[in-house]
Amino acid sequence: MQDKVVDKIEKSVEEVGESIANSPFWQRDYSFTENISVSVLDVIIIVSAVFLTTILLKIVFRVITRKMPKQDKRKFKVVFGYFRWVIYIIILFITLHAVGVNVNAVFAASAALLIGVGLALQTLFQDIISGVFMLVDQSVHVGDIIELEGKVGRVEEIKLRTTRAVTIDNKVLIIPNHLYLTNSLYNWTQNNTSTRESVSVGVAYGSDVQLVKKLLLQAASTHPDVISSPEPNVLFTDFADSSLNFKLIFTINDSFQAQYPKSDIRFEIDRLFRENNISIPFPQRDVHIIQKKE
Repeated sequence: MQDKVVDKIEKSVEEVGESIANSPFWQRDYSFTENISVSVLDVIIIVSAVFLTTILLKIVFRVITRKMPKQDKRKFKVVFGYFRWVIYIIILFITLHAVGVNVNAVFAASAALLIGVGLALQTLFQDIISGVFMLVDQSVHVGDIIELEGKVGRVEEIKLRTTRAVTIDNKVLIIPNHLYLTNSLYNWTQNNTSTRESVSVGVAYGSDVQLVKKLLLQAASTHPDVISSPEPNVLFTDFADSSLNFKLIFTINDSFQAQYPKSDIRFEIDRLFRENNISIPFPQRDVHIIQKKE
């Protein structure tokens, strides 16, 4: 009796082995856990689904951005890139469920790992969320000139995690996006590409202030980078200890290169003041020495 049972078991094992050997390799299941098994055919289906999704997303992007201006197309490309990864994840899980993979088991098996990865990548998630907020509230665009933590740069690219900007010295500045939420951001060009700039100067007491105003306006209006509207203006800012202080205000089109016209205007102010005998004072102190009589 026992021999018959052993013979039946051996026969059953042989039949299973023959069926596996005779089945095509793409139909064989490879088990990772008791609840998760994938065949070669399943992998081919998953890869095909991701490939078709990629083609479909490219077609959708071209259709939507076909009539968009170039600047708006670049902004939409960044936003579309964020949601593309969400679509990939959704398609992946739908495909896994369709080929018979227990998606709930996948979540259960990777839950502890995902928690650990999530804790380790908190800053990364902050960067990604901040990048989405930047595009939703339109606080920063490609081409804007921004100032953050004392650093000034022109935004060249807004990525999923970082923003790439080029400084005035032509150095690349990589800014993690979460800094936009935790620091004050100055956008120099959000209202317009032109910005108001100023140059401050002091003259000696007794100088003709009307002549000073005239020369300052002349120095600004003759510079080719200063635009005529709004017109340059001069403010008499203070009666200081050693000087009468003035501020020359003017508008230029390219604030990113503001340091160069401001330097030129200072040179011109110095030349005009010398020609008209207007001196720029420096702090002076009178020292009185009192000697005691013995």
